[in-house]
Amino acid sequence: MIGRLHHVEIYVNDLKKTKEFYTWFLNMIGYKEYQSWDLGFSMLLENTYIVFVHVEEKYKNIKYHRCRSGLNHLAFYGGSKEQIDIFREKLKCKGISLLYDEKYPYAGGKGYYALYFEDPDRMKLELVAEK
Repeated sequence: MIGRLHHVEIYVNDLKKTKEFYTWFLNMIGYKEYQSWDLGFSMLLENTYIVFVHVEEKYKNIKYHRCRSGLNHLAFYGGSKEQIDIFREKLKCKGISLLYDEKYPYAGGKGYYALYFEDPDRMKLELVAEK
């Protein structure tokens, strides 16, 4: 139990778009909605949850960029290689921006089977195949 991640909190620009995106995506990998309030919601998997909060107006003009100091990306296990391929097709059908798609599935290096894509605020997400 010591050292296990408890939760991650992410501030977002458009709560409606974010909730639509993450409810769909995180449900696919086993998360369930945990809490919901006017300015946020959370998704739970076992004892770990991810919180999404609508950013205050005064901070909206400061755009997120994963190459600045701070969070670069979140990586999730996505099951088998076949499951990752299915996720990729679902993301493409929804018009979600895929990253490094020309190098799919080995953009992370030989033998590292993963899918990279962006959330509505352009934060990078990764689904990794279990070995």
